[in-house]
Amino acid sequence: MERQVAAVRRFNRTVTQRIGALDDAYMARARPLAQARLLWEIGPGGAEVAALRARLGLDSGHLSRLLRALEGDGLVTVGPSDRAGDDARVRHARLTDAGRAEWTELDERSDRFAQSILEPLAGPHRERLVAAMAEVERLLVSSMVVIEPCPPGDPRARACVRAYAREVARRFDDGFDPALSSPVDDADLTPPAGLFLLATLNAEPVGCGAVKLRPDAPAEIKRVWVAGTVRGLGVGRRLLAELERHAAQRGRRRVRLDTNRNLTEAIALYRSAGYREVEPFNTERYAHHWFEKRLAPRVER
Repeated sequence: MERQVAAVRRFNRTVTQRIGALDDAYMARARPLAQARLLWEIGPGGAEVAALRARLGLDSGHLSRLLRALEGDGLVTVGPSDRAGDDARVRHARLTDAGRAEWTELDERSDRFAQSILEPLAGPHRERLVAAMAEVERLLVSSMVVIEPCPPGDPRARACVRAYAREVARRFDDGFDPALSSPVDDADLTPPAGLFLLATLNAEPVGCGAVKLRPDAPAEIKRVWVAGTVRGLGVGRRLLAELERHAAQRGRRRVRLDTNRNLTEAIALYRSAGYREVEPFNTERYAHHWFEKRLAPRVER
């Protein structure tokens, strides 16, 4: 880990220097990178201030200072939405005419800056750099996904479960009717009876998973779902591992689950995570495969 930490720090220093993150005048304009990035995120269509805060991971005070600086330069206005029916309490940031001209200039300079990075390299090296950047971006996004417990009745949890139901309805041979599936009540997923995990990226829900902890029975994993925007980033595996860890902490030595034959990616994940196929342990209408895994006892430190 020490070697890896040193490599990450070295990479960070190189990138911040190369992109000009330390410059007071980013892209040779009259403002630093933070203000330029915020201007870009507001964009010609404008944006809710709360959405900007979540998207950029900024606290309210820092965002307010950045917005005031852009307002002072005559580039941005902040106030209620001008669209009929919008909540007047929700603040929106919008570009002025000068702000839109600056956004266009920033867009053009960003293209030229990207070209300046690529031009010194030979063709094969350009492709290597672009491919490496794509891989770094993919892994950085993965590291930004936060997984934490969430009440099953939370609106974000509800949204994930609805997304799960819509997806399996498309993929199952006979569709999916929650009323015909084995019931999973909020009480089953609320400690100590169980746990619901929510995965978020920039405060937006992108995945979920749950575990039921019935007395004197193996733990049972339910409702594992990952949004298409973060698939392939290991989020499903992280959710699964965290559910297993919670089950082990609660003294369970086995965990089991059922799944549909059309969820081939999920089946591959379970098998690679050490699950073995077993005889049916329930009468779930939509299940074709039943899996179980032995958990290592939790070691107290």
